[in-house]
Amino acid sequence: MLKTRRRLQNLPTVEESFVSEFKRVAVIIPCYNEAVTIADVVRDMKTALPGSRVYVYDNNSVDQTSARAAEAGAIVRAERLQGKGNVVRRMFGDVDADVYVLVDGDGTYDPMSAPKMVEKLVRENLDMVVGCRQATGDAAYRAGHVFGNRMLTRAVGLIFGKHFTDILSGYRVFSRRFVKSFPALTRGFEIETELTVHAITLAVAHGEVDTPYGARPEGSASKLNTYRDGVRILTVVMALFRKEKPFLFFSAVAGLLAATSIVLVVPVVMTYLETGLVPRFPTAILSASLMVIAALSFLAGIILDTVTHGRREMKRLAYLAQESREQREAAW
Repeated sequence: MLKTRRRLQNLPTVEESFVSEFKRVAVIIPCYNEAVTIADVVRDMKTALPGSRVYVYDNNSVDQTSARAAEAGAIVRAERLQGKGNVVRRMFGDVDADVYVLVDGDGTYDPMSAPKMVEKLVRENLDMVVGCRQATGDAAYRAGHVFGNRMLTRAVGLIFGKHFTDILSGYRVFSRRFVKSFPALTRGFEIETELTVHAITLAVAHGEVDTPYGARPEGSASKLNTYRDGVRILTVVMALFRKEKPFLFFSAVAGLLAATSIVLVVPVVMTYLETGLVPRFPTAILSASLMVIAALSFLAGIILDTVTHGRREMKRLAYLAQESREQREAAW
């Protein structure tokens, strides 16, 4: 953290002057038992983004997280529903700003990257910029987390198209339009996946910035469970696949059922052609039932695809209903 402070003191003045042009930059930090690190994170973000407001949302911490955040100069609020997704939903609803910087309170993300991410968002007129983690040591990014992140990123890329290289990063910058039109339906660490898929399906402008990623300081414990949270995130990916691309999802299900039906019925048909008899009625009935279900699944995909298209239009209208940064500046 001392090295970070020294680097913060040497931030280029062009970045400082650029960030200071924005009157309403909010740093939003979801926290659960981060008393060891939160004060340094708040101070470093205030230094990196002069003039910004730093909000810390305490998610039922049992340590001194709230007190230390307040002492460091943060605006401290509480969210009683447990889970990072619940906290992000509350922050997005409560905080009003033009640019939002979402960062974890564990001290692993580099505050020096925040001005670069804000600058990229504004100069390129983007709605989301993701900080792609570049590990600074073996302890920073455990092998299980690296493998899980790559697997899930590839899964999202395969289903929705390759747009991001780090879908699980908790370091992001958003426009007001994105924040105020984002539904935030998940409850836990799946929120990053939901943010990513929302940006892809809504076709909003987004980008990435590489950022150093360090290890937690001594005395700070990670809340992540590699396998449990990995399964939960993969479940969310599949649920979003079903919800956002229902025709493809249910067509795949229909194809699998139809193929199984054909495999089962071939011996029955061959026996009938040879003997004129159908000795395996249960197999024939099962095969016919699977083919009927396959047809229903295919029809469900067609119907739900129309519903999803309409829902996507409504989300796009909700996005467009929010004033852009240029419109808000003109109103000032």
